[in-house]
Amino acid sequence: MTPRQRVFIGSNTPEGILAFDWDPATAELKKVEVAAKLANVDWIVYSHDRKHIYAASEVDSFNGKPTGEVASYSVQNDKLTQISGQNSAARGTCYAGLDHTGRVLLSADYGGGASASFKITDGKLSAAVWTEHYKGSGPVADRQEAAHAHFTSFSPDNRFAYVNDLGSDCIHIYKLNADTAELTSAGKWEAKPGSGPRTLHFHPNGTTAYCMNELASAVDVLHWNRADGSFKTITRFELNPDRSKPTSTGCDTVITKDGRFVYFANRGDDFIYACSADPKTGALTAIGKTPSGGKTPRNFVLDPTERWMLVANQSSSNLAVYARNPQTGALAAQGKSYDCPSPMCILFP
Repeated sequence: MTPRQRVFIGSNTPEGILAFDWDPATAELKKVEVAAKLANVDWIVYSHDRKHIYAASEVDSFNGKPTGEVASYSVQNDKLTQISGQNSAARGTCYAGLDHTGRVLLSADYGGGASASFKITDGKLSAAVWTEHYKGSGPVADRQEAAHAHFTSFSPDNRFAYVNDLGSDCIHIYKLNADTAELTSAGKWEAKPGSGPRTLHFHPNGTTAYCMNELASAVDVLHWNRADGSFKTITRFELNPDRSKPTSTGCDTVITKDGRFVYFANRGDDFIYACSADPKTGALTAIGKTPSGGKTPRNFVLDPTERWMLVANQSSSNLAVYARNPQTGALAAQGKSYDCPSPMCILFP
């Protein structure tokens, strides 16, 4: 009998973090409980040893200050206990990324256009060590009226940190001191005007990265320069090339462990785009689109077996589950659906 796994869901509701049980044999999800009440959780991430979880709370005020919150929890017997909570740099904290050493957390504040770093000791977060408030804008008036930090990530060798700024059409590049959690500016990569760079994911080959551009509904395939942490644009992969739906926006990226397949989520027309990838170069070849199983896919993940794809559909408040063919990378045309209030992030152990 296959043991069930505890899966945590970040929910953009007052309930915060929800606990589900996952059965990989049947692809069934069952809600168990509210694991932690933290308002408007947009993102959760495990520590590398799975003993702690870090969360980003997209609120406009915390501790009497106009910021969001980053929080940490100990994980024991599938139960969460909060052990720290700190002010982010600005309001609307939508993401928190963990560096490869597990000693640095880097947050992104969409509403306030800022970022902050935190040092981690035994799962507890320090007060912000470093912060930056961005200035800038872009040509899409209703979405790029100001800077909007959306995502943080780290280079494969952990020497550099990155902050995607959707509002200013760029990725900010920093040198990282993992011992102190200090960041030092090292330039930026600039996207095409109006692209809205939302997320950045590195391919397992260690030299390719994919920048998901929300507003352009397209992915920039980048070459990473190990020497200085910079990027060079190789090509652009269009998710909706005819641009027949102006409300169509790119969202997130999933890469298989072996690097042979890459998946992209798109919203407005709500689909998952499957691609094969050259393991050496990261070059993409389209496989096909599958409906996301709901409205506004916010986040999607492969389960640990990589036999199932789970999609968090924010606006329709459901989790969709699709079978995946590990040989071809194709997703099943139809999947299962489970109720979940405003799911934002799916976290497997």
